[in-house]
Amino acid sequence: MKSETNIIYGRRPVLEALQSNMSVERIVLRLNLQGKIIGDIIKLAKSQNVRIDRMTETVFDRKFMGMNSGGVIAYTASIAAVEVEDIIQQIESRNENPFLVILDGIEDPHNLGAIARSAEGAGCHGVIIPKRRSAPLSETALKVSAGALAHIPVAKAGNLAQTLEYLKKQDIWIFGADMEGVNFSEVDYPEKLALVIGAEGEGLSRLIKDKCDVLLKIPLHGKTASLNASVAAGILLFHIAGKRINKDIQD
Repeated sequence: MKSETNIIYGRRPVLEALQSNMSVERIVLRLNLQGKIIGDIIKLAKSQNVRIDRMTETVFDRKFMGMNSGGVIAYTASIAAVEVEDIIQQIESRNENPFLVILDGIEDPHNLGAIARSAEGAGCHGVIIPKRRSAPLSETALKVSAGALAHIPVAKAGNLAQTLEYLKKQDIWIFGADMEGVNFSEVDYPEKLALVIGAEGEGLSRLIKDKCDVLLKIPLHGKTASLNASVAAGILLFHIAGKRINKDIQD
């Protein structure tokens, strides 16, 4: 199997990764493993909201052939995540108005990378993703972002709904991309805002949609029912960025 720099294998190394500050994205276990270290790995992984997948012995051994894994594999992030509060503090230290993008259920690393690329290009201060139901901060996402993920901070939120409430307390308006919203070109955008992009096909989850202050739609004039999540994000982010620049010039 081709070696990958973001894979850790072996019971003890995986346990130590979970005990350290390393960002573990996912753990794969061979079925029917037992022992104290396995129990500790599962307990720590669950406490950190790390995804755990289990494979049959046949599938596991074929997929991870040649690795002295002891039945345990961990995938770590290629990009280190920060806390939401870290992004807010960094913005405040610059005396700037927050411009954030939040991803709700984006599980495709290609979409994550593409959105991060648009966000960095549009001048966003950071990207916020949930710890669960999110694409990993992998080499694939980094490559698709054309390096943007190395320049824009990414925060992981344990509870996305609570994070939106926290942002609101910082006087940040929450805008959500949704076809039930108002035309994005007809909105007067505030100085402090965050844009939430939902999963492709599913859109924003009900709870997150209810937390949004304003819902935005991109009118479509063809037969296509919806846009790719990263395309929609790019359109909205650069439109909002242009409005913010014009507002700064007028001020």
